[in-house]
Amino acid sequence: MLSQISMHQRLEPLYRDNKMMWKREMTCLLSVCDYIVEFVPASQNGASMEMMISRPRSDIDINLPALVKLDALLIEILESFQETEFWYDEQGSMSGHSGTGSFRQTPRPRRKEEKWWLPVPCVSAEGLSEMAKKHLRQKRDAANQIYKAAMAINNSVLADMEIPRTYIASLPKSGRTSVGDTIYRYMTSTSRFSPEHLLDCLNISSEHEALELADRVEASMFTWRQKACSSFPNSSWELVKEHMEGEKNVVLAERAEILFFSLKQRFPKLAQTTLDTTKIQYNRDVGQAILESYSRVLEGLAYNIVGWVEDVLFVDHSVTNQQHQDS
Repeated sequence: MLSQISMHQRLEPLYRDNKMMWKREMTCLLSVCDYIVEFVPASQNGASMEMMISRPRSDIDINLPALVKLDALLIEILESFQETEFWYDEQGSMSGHSGTGSFRQTPRPRRKEEKWWLPVPCVSAEGLSEMAKKHLRQKRDAANQIYKAAMAINNSVLADMEIPRTYIASLPKSGRTSVGDTIYRYMTSTSRFSPEHLLDCLNISSEHEALELADRVEASMFTWRQKACSSFPNSSWELVKEHMEGEKNVVLAERAEILFFSLKQRFPKLAQTTLDTTKIQYNRDVGQAILESYSRVLEGLAYNIVGWVEDVLFVDHSVTNQQHQDS
């Protein structure tokens, strides 16, 4: 499933063979969903006779058409870059152009976070036209919206997946052990909990640190939930919250949930947590597996398109600034 999309590394249409292969792969994969159904009662001839009919399972019925639409929109964005004012240099040192015309070799500025294995975007010494820049911004914004939509579906599917027993068994006995003394003291010492203030105080410097914190906060949240639910076996978390509002473990679990949500908002590109990867590893629901993997692939492609557009705009901005300095 990842073969044709994951190899794409630039703003240009998919090669014809790759596009055909992608469509064949997706048709084969998604055809399985036709057989994942649920039975619902329906009346025939008014109310004289009831019978059970099958229909697509609700999560598939809602999310799959949306993902297919997002898929088509992403391919459409790539198709819009058939004729461009920029090109790519595989070597990554100097910008060149295989064609002729007004394009000239110009040094290609490098971004600090640049990935050395990707082809390098290049523009002419005159930079991009306003029309080209407008087109790039429009496609960047469109891809960003698709990214958010695919991510929302992926998060929803992961939330519905059953939590594996192996993850529950690995939880520490104390939520305080997971988050550490500093965070625990802040969570328990104030009546007005501010996750943003706490994150500012923690001064997280990298996404690696953010992911590590997200794992610890998520683990503490489920530890405190387990303790709160121990008095109400087989009850949902929502029901437990309603009956035990204000109880210490309930308050701490809710604050951990708020902190986890704020952390993911501050780092929207955060990788999947240990719980998410464990859910995917142990998931046995084929429908959920298809929705999760499909949305994750589209999310990744949309994110890459946004980055590729930003790279081109960065190069254009750098070349334009250099031109102004030289003049």
